[in-house]
Amino acid sequence: MTEPRTTPPRATPPTPTPGATPDGVPDGPRPAPGLHEAVAAPPSRARRRGLTLHETVLVAVLGVVFGFVYWAFVQLWAPLQLAMGPLADLAANVLAGAWIVVGPLATYIVRKPGVGILTETLAALVEVVFLASPAGPLLVLVGLVQGAGAEIPFALTRYRRYGWWVFVASGVSAALVTYAFNAVRFGWLGQDHAMLRLGVQVVSCVVLCGIAARLLGDALARTGALDAFAIGADRRG
Repeated sequence: MTEPRTTPPRATPPTPTPGATPDGVPDGPRPAPGLHEAVAAPPSRARRRGLTLHETVLVAVLGVVFGFVYWAFVQLWAPLQLAMGPLADLAANVLAGAWIVVGPLATYIVRKPGVGILTETLAALVEVVFLASPAGPLLVLVGLVQGAGAEIPFALTRYRRYGWWVFVASGVSAALVTYAFNAVRFGWLGQDHAMLRLGVQVVSCVVLCGIAARLLGDALARTGALDAFAIGADRRG
């Protein structure tokens, strides 16, 4: 017996839903172009808060170079004491700012938290390890204190302001913090000329630390050597 032959039913196309596009997506408001892409952007496209490789190299170079610069200023200490006569004990305060300048300089160039502290501490470490500083390992702690004191004003501006007044404030804060630290170490508050010593240190740090850091940073930036860093991007606008 032969089976009856039947014709399979034809598939009817789906009736388009009113307000729908041919691809079946409702024709409603769509996300703004680029909104999804911005949310799903890979982390590498976000601004990095840590140090990049070239920033790390710069910090290392500055630390080593200024470790030797600081050592050179140590060699000026004894001749300056002789030249100052009865005020010879204030020679270290006259030179105080010269031993802190790399902190605000590194902060000015890189513009990230902690860079000044790191660079200043590294310079002190170079003095201890490679140049046999008479201060010994304690100098590393001194460098950390100096860097922290100089970085306070930049931190208060959230690393967004680099006008002259910020560098002057950096010098003042560096002077006050390091003076307080050394006053405890050496008993300065019980000695003669305590306030004169503080005044000399403030002037030294404003000129040789704050203002000098700004001048050095601007001079280096004008050469184009810092174009890959935040200071270069700022100059380009």
